Amino acid sequence: MSENGRPAQERECPDLSGRVVAHLCIDMQKMFGEETDWRTPWMDRVLPVVEEIARRHAAETVFTRFIPPSSPEEAEGSWRAYFERWRDFTLDRIDPELLKLLDPLARLTPPATVLDKPGYSPFHGTPLDEQLRGRGVDTLVITGAETDMCVAAAVLSAVERGYFVVLVKDALCSSSDDTHDALIKLYAQRFGQQIFLTTAEPLLAAWPER
Repeated sequence: MSENGRPAQERECPDLSGRVVAHLCIDMQKMFGEETDWRTPWMDRVLPVVEEIARRHAAETVFTRFIPPSSPEEAEGSWRAYFERWRDFTLDRIDPELLKLLDPLARLTPPATVLDKPGYSPFHGTPLDEQLRGRGVDTLVITGAETDMCVAAAVLSAVERGYFVVLVKDALCSSSDDTHDALIKLYAQRFGQQIFLTTAEPLLAAWPER
């Protein structure tokens, strides 16, 4: 249960019209959406939902891209072993086309913006927090991939920085049903004051277009 004794996903969707909201879309890239060893099968299903949110709020949307190091030798600490395992995804081997956003999302830039990140969290090693603060953003709508990896890092980093997080369940995807479900349960039961779980339809009703 959440802190107020009710599962977070059962609360009425909050009105976002009085908040300064940004849409943070995590790593909807071709290397996760096409036939690679990193393919996330659910991405095909959630892409139209993500696209609709981003289309209605393109100027408020930030698309992140995970950018690997040039080689394992350029990675730090445990990332070196990680990219030795996934050497074909380092920049000296990967097809650069696979780093790009999926086409329906790429067409929304601009006015949507793109932020490249070197790790799981979009707040680590990037100017994201400074950019959001400069716009007065206090609320982040988060979508993308994967629920239990880069999205998890984004959510917890945002919470640490004091942002109110709205997670759109039908706009999230993972390669694992079990860990996706586990993270949704964790957000609902342990972060009820800082994270709100919803789906796209009530979100868009509560977040009017400018």
